[in-house]
Amino acid sequence: MDLEEYLLSHTDPEPEHLKHLYRDANLQLLYPRMLSGHLQGRLLKMLTQMIAPMRALELGTFAGYSALCIAEGLPEGATLDTVEIFDELQPFLESHLTGAPYADRVRLHIADAMEIVPRLAAEQGKFDMAFIDADKRLYPEYYDMLMPLMNPGGWILADNTLWDGKVLDDKKDTGESRHNRQASSIARFNDMVAADRRVEKLILPLRDGLTIIHLKQ
Repeated sequence: MDLEEYLLSHTDPEPEHLKHLYRDANLQLLYPRMLSGHLQGRLLKMLTQMIAPMRALELGTFAGYSALCIAEGLPEGATLDTVEIFDELQPFLESHLTGAPYADRVRLHIADAMEIVPRLAAEQGKFDMAFIDADKRLYPEYYDMLMPLMNPGGWILADNTLWDGKVLDDKKDTGESRHNRQASSIARFNDMVAADRRVEKLILPLRDGLTIIHLKQ
């Protein structure tokens, strides 16, 4: 048994509907490793239970795995707005959200997050929790957008903030490839958060890095 197997064997089991979604994503979607997966999914559910947000937001739905984990942890009457820019994912998402446990708490938006999120906040109120897992090149812009749209004491979770260790590369900002641009933007996001005195912050070395940000009251 390797370390990952040990961790999973000592973590709450993955619900059956998420096992089914994970299997279908690996069969039908490109880059299925982008899914949160069992360990991170259980953490997202637990963190959501601890935060107990009434208004939650997700940037980057992909296959819907993390959305259903967050929805599972929401209190009664709470909602999750999840935003995905790629409309080709909509049939897959709708097929797995329809009838899934806690899917009634999820509102799917196929749209550009930079355009729709401020409108959602203006129409329905600010957010108590946000999970960033969309275009890595836009992490700094997402952070600037979200900060005034969060309630005092709110929480922001950001995925992939270690980017396979590429954030340590002093030459990450060469602009020679999309991968370098992603690493550069994530490193800039990390620096922004680290310097922001409005928040408490912690990076967990889980999978590809998960940053937990708490807005001070």
